[in-house]
Amino acid sequence: MQYSSTTSHTALSTRIVNTLAIFCAAVHLILLAACSSISPRETTKSSTQNSFKTEAPKTVQEFATPEKIAAVTPYEHYTYRVGPGDVLSIQVWKRPELSLDGIIVSPDGFIPVPRIGTLNVLNRTPEEVQRQVTAKLEYFYIKPEVTIRVLQFHNNKAFVLGRVSKPGVVNFPGKGSLLEALALAGGIPDQREENSLTKCAIIRGNDTIIWIDLQDLLRNGNMALNAPVRNNDIIYIPESSDELVYVLGEVVKPGAIQLKSGMNVMKAVMLAGGMNKSANPEKIFVIRQQNSKGEVIRVDLKNLLEQGNFSANYVLQPEDIVFVSPSGMAKFNYALEKLLPSLQMLNLGTTNLETFGVMQELRKKLWGQEGFVNSSNNE
Repeated sequence: MQYSSTTSHTALSTRIVNTLAIFCAAVHLILLAACSSISPRETTKSSTQNSFKTEAPKTVQEFATPEKIAAVTPYEHYTYRVGPGDVLSIQVWKRPELSLDGIIVSPDGFIPVPRIGTLNVLNRTPEEVQRQVTAKLEYFYIKPEVTIRVLQFHNNKAFVLGRVSKPGVVNFPGKGSLLEALALAGGIPDQREENSLTKCAIIRGNDTIIWIDLQDLLRNGNMALNAPVRNNDIIYIPESSDELVYVLGEVVKPGAIQLKSGMNVMKAVMLAGGMNKSANPEKIFVIRQQNSKGEVIRVDLKNLLEQGNFSANYVLQPEDIVFVSPSGMAKFNYALEKLLPSLQMLNLGTTNLETFGVMQELRKKLWGQEGFVNSSNNE
């Protein structure tokens, strides 16, 4: 190769060199930006060892035991008590003028009775109402024979709310139970989501709430959990979407996933479509909010798959965040994608750069050499 001094194209070469310098600076900034993606920091193991476990807790929700259910609803001989909205029938033997059907109990618990007037029957059993009417009629008749029947029951009810087909008021013709209330409310709207029906609450009065494990009741047939339902109880079935985990990062379908019993990190990643080609299987982080700061732990999914080591396949809890980190090559590829349009604009060969004197300027700045490389085949 031969070098010869020249001053031609100096201005143009200088401009191109300056352009290349600006371009290199832009490349540097883009690479820095590509490397500044989310990168969780693992908290110390001493603070996370009690929070993250590989087996599901025995009771995610503090469900009521059969003993607790029996304590709040002690067994007793069932007697129906008349209340607002009930429809009664009063029959007096051989006294048609005193007999009456379709008597509706008023909201304050009163009914009209011929020859007697209004009578308060609120929270009385039909037998008590019968004795009450008989005692009043004895002032006018000798040994009246009175029969009281309840034609329609409206004071043995529960309010079923939440995730059922027909939320609202259900009425029991007799002794009500939890399963009967769910059946009268139409059950869950989609049978395919049966596994997501995990729990319900029975709210009684102002200070009693009972959480029932529906999985144990329905799937395992533990009828000891079929709690008796009292009048005016509220039965609430939470929506299936109430408990979620969030899968972010390099997965096919990032987003929120419904949390089901025993869901672990591996299952959550697979439900999000699995890792994409840019994922780093050695750096999957689980972020859990235990306090205002939260806890972060790293899961090596590569080790789990290659070695069968499930010691870090932690069971997830509501509101956990699973973040799949990108690999280093993914960050670099991202930078190249941003640079491709610019690289296409500068599609210049070395010979062209020599022709314009760009290489001469670069050699002068870098190595202090003068001249340019003769691009001919002559040496």
